[in-house]
Amino acid sequence: MSDQDVQVVLVDINKKMVEAWKETFEENPEVKIVQGSMLDQQVGAWVTPTNSGGRMDGGLDMVIKNKLGQQVQSSVQSAIKSEYGASLPVGHATCVPAKSSTGYPSYLISTPTMHASSEDISDKLNTALACAAAFQKVYEMNQDSPGSIVSVALPGLGANTGRVQVEICADLMWTAYNLFRQGKLTDPAAARAALENELGDLTPMGQAPQKKAAVKKVAAKKQVAPKPAPSQPSSSPASDDDFDDFE
Repeated sequence: MSDQDVQVVLVDINKKMVEAWKETFEENPEVKIVQGSMLDQQVGAWVTPTNSGGRMDGGLDMVIKNKLGQQVQSSVQSAIKSEYGASLPVGHATCVPAKSSTGYPSYLISTPTMHASSEDISDKLNTALACAAAFQKVYEMNQDSPGSIVSVALPGLGANTGRVQVEICADLMWTAYNLFRQGKLTDPAAARAALENELGDLTPMGQAPQKKAAVKKVAAKKQVAPKPAPSQPSSSPASDDDFDDFE
């Protein structure tokens, strides 16, 4: 199956996050957007934002652990140790059997948005890295076993504990989703390269990388090349309105 055949569900209890998704994904009717609980999503895989140690001790991580049982955290941590050693880097993900008593989800995808619990990542592009890593893991699973994940549900990555503004979170998740649809997330290195092509340097950011992402996003949706910003008289400061309303 192709990446375009995977049903993507965006779900969050935060009304503002849902509204931001609806605006950003307005030209992607194939994406289902839900205000509600991840626990109610009857899909093949749940995605949870975690920390690099796989400690499911807060936020959605803890809600999912309470639902699926302590063994799911042990499985995540065992996968991290086996595949990465001491910690799971941001931009990578694990996928373990959920062993749910309800039959769904079949898998839990854990993708770190931060290194430590309750870290402020509002000045980083970790949301894009985490989202791309989750989609990359879906691709990988379907390559190894076609049809193993036909649907996946994702929350607002980094928008709660990580304090990323919902509008920025939606834009960064759209960027990762678009690359997934284009088949560019074949492995972690390819995913990072594709993101950097869209967003620029993935180190902690100021306003410039966010603006670049927004310009490219809108241009890609409209299938036109980004227009250069109009020149400003030297006596007046340049306009800076990309994300001013998000404060």
